[in-house]
Amino acid sequence: MAFDTPQYNLADYLKWTQNGDLQLPDFQREYKWDDERIRQLLVTVLRGHPMGAVMLLETGNDQVRFKPKVITGSGAPQDSSPRWLLLDGQQRLTSLTQALTGDGVVGTRDSRGKLIERRYFVDIRMALEGEDRIEEAVVSVPADGIERTDFGRKITLDVSTRERQTAQGFFPVNLIFGEFEVMRWLYELEDQSLGQRFMNEILAPASRYQIPAIELDKTTSKAAVATVFEKVNTGGMPLDVFELLTSTFAGDANYFNSTGKDFRLKDDWDEVEQEFRNHPVLAASKSTDFLQAITLLATRKRNRESTSSRPPAVSAKREDVLKLELSDYLEWRDKVKEGFLWAGRFLTDLCIFDTRFLPYSTQIVPLAVIRVLLGSQADALGVTAKLQQWYWSGVLGELYGSTTETRFVRDIEQVPVWALGETDVAPGTVTEAGFSEVRLYSLRTRNAAAYKGIYALQIAQGAKDWIKNHRFDLQTHKDLATDVHHIFPKAWARANEIDAALYDSIINKTPLAAETNRAIGGSAPSSYLARVEKNSHLSAAEVDDVLRTHGIDPVALRADDFDAHVEHRRKFLIGLIEGAMGKRVQRDAEGRDAADVAAEFDLSGDTDDIDDD
Repeated sequence: MAFDTPQYNLADYLKWTQNGDLQLPDFQREYKWDDERIRQLLVTVLRGHPMGAVMLLETGNDQVRFKPKVITGSGAPQDSSPRWLLLDGQQRLTSLTQALTGDGVVGTRDSRGKLIERRYFVDIRMALEGEDRIEEAVVSVPADGIERTDFGRKITLDVSTRERQTAQGFFPVNLIFGEFEVMRWLYELEDQSLGQRFMNEILAPASRYQIPAIELDKTTSKAAVATVFEKVNTGGMPLDVFELLTSTFAGDANYFNSTGKDFRLKDDWDEVEQEFRNHPVLAASKSTDFLQAITLLATRKRNRESTSSRPPAVSAKREDVLKLELSDYLEWRDKVKEGFLWAGRFLTDLCIFDTRFLPYSTQIVPLAVIRVLLGSQADALGVTAKLQQWYWSGVLGELYGSTTETRFVRDIEQVPVWALGETDVAPGTVTEAGFSEVRLYSLRTRNAAAYKGIYALQIAQGAKDWIKNHRFDLQTHKDLATDVHHIFPKAWARANEIDAALYDSIINKTPLAAETNRAIGGSAPSSYLARVEKNSHLSAAEVDDVLRTHGIDPVALRADDFDAHVEHRRKFLIGLIEGAMGKRVQRDAEGRDAADVAAEFDLSGDTDDIDDD
């Protein structure tokens, strides 16, 4: 990447925006500066004060074709081919183009965010009183040139016609760079000496105003454009790969030549996302996740087809996503979409019903890719069992919290062959995953993937609501407003000086309907179980059977024996975890104080997120 730092006249920038030589890349967002900020920008020009550099990208790179769009209000032909794309300085040059050319009407917003149209004028007499008066001399008026007060009943300034402008000495800034129009307007001033001074002291210097540029040459890569844009983006909104690919896909010449239209990635993603809505658990899947999955498959294909001694790597890293071609996207789009939809069903079968209890949204990416690679074999009983073991290993081992791109690659390479029985070597995610018994005491909120995983495992093993005759499935989980709730209520635990490391941990929490939780309240189990029996119309023995579906010891619960309850639940949860991971849990909590165990984990800001008693 090479670059120059030229100084260009503002007049040249305006000419380029109007004839289409300078345009925006399609990924630039549309947003408006407010009226006062535009006025201050004009003050900067008229005072001759320096302005920050704009950043330009030379067009003509065969490898990077961003779809261009003309600058709003420039009047440039829509089919014009730009020499440069504006990477930074969009609002400055858009505002200056609208204010200083054409009719000078600028689409902006007021201090309250209301959309308005304004024109800008210079009070000639005030401007000539000295540079420090230019700040006040530049005025903003409505597009019709009439400033009103008293709810529109009183006119305080009328510069709607040239006659009224010259009579009051208010010069329209959209004429500054129109030499003939300037002279014609000034000629109509009654005080010609005033006009001459204004020309010499204000207009002539403004017409020579320069703005520095950082000009990137045509060899600049797409990844470099993304990095540079994010570092200089004054809008404060980070640019993601989806927006960049939206622009490059729209600029794909082969697609246009074959179809007669541009490919609109956003429209295509909207269609995909609409199908995802049938699976609540996919609501967390973003366009960038979808692109990562496609990149994994596209780079894997290139890796397999390469005859080089150093084949291209399989990857989902940002720079490799940015290298995607539209042909790659179109090749894998439908298969990846089906992979995500299958992943939604897979997670629902594991009793992960919505994003509140989705352990890792990132793990859906390799899961969808693995489904693409396995095809329909992913639904074979033995294959599904191994996929479930891999999934729970990632969740309960808490392996998908960081550095996910590297794990993506390892998993899509290792899991399919292992799941099909083509190798006895288990994937790294399965072999590396481990769960320590002490972790149960520090799992308190949905901030932890393992917390959400254990919640789902409790539902999957057959937990029933205590009052309603329902096991929890996708529909009943929603209909009953099911959430995780304390078994021994928090209020009771505090009153009995139970350590929060115990009563707030997952050991003392289970899935319950909202109505059931209200029946429990904050009282002792020996008290609230009577209400459960009454509301459920069950005998004590029948309620005990329901409690056992949650791994709860009814004897301990009815005796308000918290210690016995914790011991029973601890063993129950360990059994669920071992069954899901296919390996033993490390026993390291025996004889240790729960508070001491919890202190080994950073739980700052991780207070209990359940308000249930």
